[in-house]
Amino acid sequence: MAEPVKAFVTGFPIRHSRSPLIHGFWLKAHGLEGSYEAIETVPEAFPAFIASLRENGYAGGNVTIPHKEAAFALCEAHDAAAEGIGAVNTLWFEQGRLHGGNTDAYGFAANLDEYAEGWDSADTALVLGAGGASRAIVHALKSRGFTDIHIVNRTPARAEELAAHFGSGVSTHGLDEAQGLVAAAGLIVNTTPLGMEGHGKDGLTLDLTRANPATIVTDIVYVPLETPFLRTARDAGLKSVDGLGMLLHQAAPGFERWFGLRPEVTSELRARILADMAKPKQEETAK
Repeated sequence: MAEPVKAFVTGFPIRHSRSPLIHGFWLKAHGLEGSYEAIETVPEAFPAFIASLRENGYAGGNVTIPHKEAAFALCEAHDAAAEGIGAVNTLWFEQGRLHGGNTDAYGFAANLDEYAEGWDSADTALVLGAGGASRAIVHALKSRGFTDIHIVNRTPARAEELAAHFGSGVSTHGLDEAQGLVAAAGLIVNTTPLGMEGHGKDGLTLDLTRANPATIVTDIVYVPLETPFLRTARDAGLKSVDGLGMLLHQAAPGFERWFGLRPEVTSELRARILADMAKPKQEETAK
């Protein structure tokens, strides 16, 4: 009889990750034998952790902050999304080799597909922030046909590095230019931690009443579920999409890799995570 499949999520810190809740929900829902655990790994120990996966019986797992770029370098093969983004969040073994994929762009797009059908009919996007998460967002936007992507960031050098990675159709702008880019944007994405619990609650100061009424606004932050930025969008009468669906959808491809079944993101799963979010406040992680 085959041993139950073992998978994991690792990061630093990781103790408040909701990935075990998501995968545990799916394992129970489908009556599958297996486990998914959170393992905290400091950066200096990460290469040794990856090297020990096979001997410790893991089929694969997820990688989150701050290990995504290091995981990319340690994999023997990558999927197209990981190659395009330059970071890995999903690991699995295939024909004895460690493969790395990136499902963040998929999760971002699938969330908008679910809650803002037709979002990709626009061709101009405004992306706020140029951190690691922004790479996945820009990759998703280019994959869905956006031809004019404006990246606004406090530090110009980081935005310029991101634009150089993706090439044509991606431009960089300082914070002072952000307001002037609102009117032409069919999609506005916040990838910064502003508005997240523990990072101040003022959010980003943009006058979204100047946006086109058809503009869609989304935030990859999901705690709080409605960030100050999304509240501003709602008050301006714009369609807004929270970031929780991105977390849920990005998990599904990995589950299929390890456990052999593609799970669905359901209202029951979302309710399970929302119930956990309603518990007393605690430090949040990105995954």
